Amino acid sequence: MTTVTRFAPSPTGMLHIGGVRTALFSWLYARHHGGRFILRIEDTDRERSTDEAVQVILDGMKWLGLDSDAGPFYQTQRYPRYREVLGQMLAGGHAYHCYCSRDELEAMRNQQLAAKQKPRYDGRCRARAEHGIAPPAGITPVVRFRNPLEGEVVVEDLVHGRTVFQNTELDDLIIARSDGNPTYNFCVVVDDMDMGITHVIRGDDHLNNTPRQMNMLRALGVAPPVYAHVPMILGPDGAKLSKRHGAVSVLQYQEEGYLPDALLNYLVRLGWAHGDQEVFTREEMIAAFDIRDVGKAPSAFNPEKLLWLNQQHMMKVPVAQLAAALRDQLLRLGVADANQALLEGVVNAQRERSKTLKEMAELSRYFFREYEAFDDKAARKHLTVEVAPVLEAVGQGLQQLSADAWTAGSVHEVINSVATRHGVGLGKVAQPLRVAMSGTGVSPPIDLTVALVGRESALARIKRAMEYCIANKG
Repeated sequence: MTTVTRFAPSPTGMLHIGGVRTALFSWLYARHHGGRFILRIEDTDRERSTDEAVQVILDGMKWLGLDSDAGPFYQTQRYPRYREVLGQMLAGGHAYHCYCSRDELEAMRNQQLAAKQKPRYDGRCRARAEHGIAPPAGITPVVRFRNPLEGEVVVEDLVHGRTVFQNTELDDLIIARSDGNPTYNFCVVVDDMDMGITHVIRGDDHLNNTPRQMNMLRALGVAPPVYAHVPMILGPDGAKLSKRHGAVSVLQYQEEGYLPDALLNYLVRLGWAHGDQEVFTREEMIAAFDIRDVGKAPSAFNPEKLLWLNQQHMMKVPVAQLAAALRDQLLRLGVADANQALLEGVVNAQRERSKTLKEMAELSRYFFREYEAFDDKAARKHLTVEVAPVLEAVGQGLQQLSADAWTAGSVHEVINSVATRHGVGLGKVAQPLRVAMSGTGVSPPIDLTVALVGRESALARIKRAMEYCIANKG
């Protein structure tokens, strides 16, 4: 039998990392078993669902590379099918109309609470229907599922193990509202049945829905899928994950310069392990993943670990691919004219020094355009009047290099030669030159930095630094 999983987010908020991890586990399980992965948008909550949230889901899944084999399917486009199955369940005696008013239900709840009982629907309209009692006039009914009154529901959960629910604890839930619209639990059941879902991987906050859904599937003559309920992700402080911890739209991680494979690598390790391995390629995750290896306990989100993993992946990504991502980050900073050769050179120079592409872009703007001003502290320390002759000598040496000879090796020879002639250490030449090139006291190796800045721009920057030295001699 072909393995079929699904990711079924509700577009009532942005797709965040908790949802992404669920999607990843479902996607990996399907890919590991050579099965199918379905994307379904559960948008029946019309008041809270937004087009913006739907688009974030679609864009996020595309950026992450979690490709689906079918979908996206939208529940709001399947209402005729839901109503068809509702009719079948009513006709088959698996559902009934409930005419209880809000006041009646509230009175029922208050009586149960007063008697220290668990509030639940007591099935009074079920009894009325069975005894042929005419319904009250003037009330548009809801439809309730006729849950079994005896026995138990056993969930052989792939994460939590065997979990048993008594049918006496499960009341007759509403599966269609008085306006005729189906409810969440019913739509899920029909969708899983129609789409042939074999394995449902979702958050453990859905575990209590599972016995009700299993009972409805069996009433429809369908064997329930296998369930795996994964634990939630907590913040570093052990509290529920919130925006301050990182529960933001997944696309914000793209904006912040994370690589999709690094984010997936981090999320797969939240609750799952494969020996001592920390860094995984996508192919390695697919080969090794088994939902049965996911632990029961919640996992804590660790931003520092994510940053570390992102840098590990940045070191391995092909240069051209990383250059394309760097181009996007530079565009956000207003740099729109970066050529591919320079981008690739900057990637090679900066990838060991940057944890994210955003950081790389921010550290690298001076390669692509003139900086506005020197960093005051760096300039006062390194661009002194005594440095002016050294910078002048470097400029004269570099002036002798043709465009074809403009390489890091040739630049290094010029710097060495100037240091020898002036009787100073390399640092006394390199550091002022670094400030001249970047405007700060930080850059990749100075010979490489000068080479990447380019001949004309490098000479102009040296001249600018010399002018600063002279203008600030007093």
